[in-house]
Order: sequence, then C-alpha cells, then structure tokens
Amino acid sequence: MECEEDLDAMGRDVSRICEIGEMEDDAWTMVQKKGNQFVVNDQPFYVNGFNTYWLMVFAVDQSTRGKVTEVFQQASSVGLTVGRTWAFNDGQWQALQKSPSVYDEEVFKALDFVVSEAKKYKIRLILSLTNNWDDYGGKAQYVKWGKAAGFNLTSDDDFFSHPTVKNYYKAHVKKVLNRVNTLTNITYKDDPTIFAWELMNEPRCASDPSGDKLQAWIEEMAVYVKSIDPKHLVEIGLEGFYGPSTPNRVQFNPNTFAQQVGTDFIRNHQVLGVDFASAHIYADSWISEEISDAHIQFVKAWMQSHIEDAENALGMPIVFGEFGVSSKDTGYNTSFRNTLFSTVYKTLLNSTKKGGSGGGSLLWQLFPEGTDYMDDGYAIVLSKSPSTSDIISLHSKRLTTFNSFCSWKCHWGCKKKHPLETFIYHDDL
Repeated sequence: MECEEDLDAMGRDVSRICEIGEMEDDAWTMVQKKGNQFVVNDQPFYVNGFNTYWLMVFAVDQSTRGKVTEVFQQASSVGLTVGRTWAFNDGQWQALQKSPSVYDEEVFKALDFVVSEAKKYKIRLILSLTNNWDDYGGKAQYVKWGKAAGFNLTSDDDFFSHPTVKNYYKAHVKKVLNRVNTLTNITYKDDPTIFAWELMNEPRCASDPSGDKLQAWIEEMAVYVKSIDPKHLVEIGLEGFYGPSTPNRVQFNPNTFAQQVGTDFIRNHQVLGVDFASAHIYADSWISEEISDAHIQFVKAWMQSHIEDAENALGMPIVFGEFGVSSKDTGYNTSFRNTLFSTVYKTLLNSTKKGGSGGGSLLWQLFPEGTDYMDDGYAIVLSKSPSTSDIISLHSKRLTTFNSFCSWKCHWGCKKKHPLETFIYHDDL
C-alpha cells in the first residue's frame, strides 16, 4: 500500500490509515452491502468506475485483444476500481448467444479473458445480461427468436411478458452465472472479480406507462438471479426516471417523456433480490444538446434526489452507472466536461462525508488509444485528456482514503474529526 509515503509527505499522522488498509490489502473477496453502503472485508468500498461495453467482442479477436488489457491498465493507473461491460451479444456479429441456448465457445472464452484480466488489475466488473436497445441484440433479438419459433409477438416489449421469451432470457442468465472460467477455473457465480449482475442495460417498457409490466419482470428476474447466485449483488440497470408511484418526485425528471417509458425508480428498486439502485446521467441527450449551465444544475438536482431516495425510501446504496457528455454537442469543450465530472464527484463526496447512499459512479466511457472509430462522442482517452484524467485520479485518491481510514463501526456518520478531511474536501479541482 502506498499511502504511508504519499500521505506522510503531507505531514499528517497516517499510521492508523495504513494499518487498516494493509490488514486486507491482499484479500480478494466479494463486495457486499451493509445497509446503504458497500463493503469489502467489512471495510467501506466506494466506487470510482468506468464503462467499456465492447471488451468481450475485442477479446475474441487476437488482433484487438490487447486493447482489453490496455483498458484495464489505464483504468488502474488513475485508480478506477470497477468496470461495467456486456456479458451478452445476442444473435449478431461475434455473438455470444447465436440462438436461444446456443453459444459460441470462442466468444465465451473471450469473456473469460475479460474477467481474468480484470482481476490482474484489481478491477471488479458489473456484468450486464442483456440490452433494452438493439445494439448487441437485446430484447429485439429475443423477440425475433420468439417470432421465428412461431409465437405471435407484436412488440419488442413482449420480451418482458411472453413466457417463452422470458425463459430464453432465464436460460442465458443460468448459462452465464454457471460458467466455469477456462482461464481461472472459477465459476462466475463464485468469482469475487464480479461486483454485481445487472439485469438489463436501461430497461424501458413504453407500451405500458403504468410500469406494471416491467415491474413484474424485475420481480421475477431478480429473484431468479438470486436463486442461482445468492452471493453476488444484483441491480436492475435503470436510467432512474421517476414514475407513477411517486408523483411528488417526477419534477426531478429531465422531461415529461421520462414519465411515460414504463420505469419507476423507487417502485422498481423496492423489489426482493435487488441490492442497490442504479441511475444514469445524460443531461445533454435528455434536456438539450446545446451545452449550458442548465446541464450542471440538472446533474446536481438529479443526483441529490436519487441519493436522498436511496437513503430514505430504499435503504440501499446507489451507483450512477453511466454519466458523461458528448464532444459532438453544440458548444462542447473539455472545460465543460471537467466541470460536469467534478460536479458528479463532488456530489458523491458530499454524500460520502455524511455516511450517505452515494455508492459511486461509472463514467461513460473509457477507451484506449487506437479505438477512436468506436467513439460515440463520449469516449475518454486518458492520454489525450490530461485535465480530465487528473480529475478522475484525484477522486480515486479521495475514495481510496475513505476506503482505508475508517472501520465499519465508525463509518462516515461518526462525529470524530480526522486530519485527512482537509485533503478529501479541499476544492482544488
């Protein structure tokens, strides 16, 4: 652990910090939760993370496999501890699942590589199990399979309700969770490298604005995942829109349309088997692609409302699973991106300071050099973005300090002042 040298240089007594941090420095155990906080080995675990969705597909091809290692190397270099990526590719190019319950072993071995490589760099993974969107197959592909089998399906939202299509999804869940990694010989459901399972990336069911159809699906699938793997945490993958069950909260939605997509942040997360809440942050696509201060104000209010609800209504941590701003937006510049990142990080630190539910965030998205052709406008190449990289790194250091300097019994609600608080909260961004 490097804290002794680094922090002593600041002239502060950190013997206790280093002692606690070193106790479990080499342990690699499951992330768990206690109340509204994540813990590892009974120590707090606050997340600074990233998304790189295409890791499995890049790992299939030997010519691009090295990029997977680069992503983890670079993430580790700025202290990022959790990555989110797809554990699905349904029926498309380089498909993992070629048709219902038919898998390409070479692609599965590529996912094995992603998981084993993450462990080498001490990065944990949130693995998403399918997509709301057409990219990489998702619910549209499941419905196509159902139609090909002769079922009368009229909408992609039938994914959430048709018994056979739901069974296709369950079979995929079972296959992935029971997979034995060919490189480590560890079954996925037993592997601490996996932080959590995500039911679906950004589920929506616009054909039923009441939210009942999606709610029933979440209730069924969360329990199903837990029946196979009770050890890992489970989250839904929601964007965080408030729905009909909380009319007093819809004011925080970015627009009125958000109320009509069949999701319901608080109701959806009050489901047996769901361990922590998720929300995404895209002011530029939800409000306006014209960059303005309104984006920053929205981010603050959106995050604060969700952190409050995670604490008061749900009693669980929340992870902001995606956030970012596109370089393609009108008026975009690096300075604005840095302001947005700083706003996200400061809002989370304010929660951390109070022992709140702000469990962490994952930027969208981290790319290594030479993958610019995949850029959707949100890609961050650390070597080309030194100022943003510095902000990410500083936040990692602050969270590492939190994760090491206080035992669980004391956690962050304790009134005892600590000499490192000046470092953690000093506003030098």
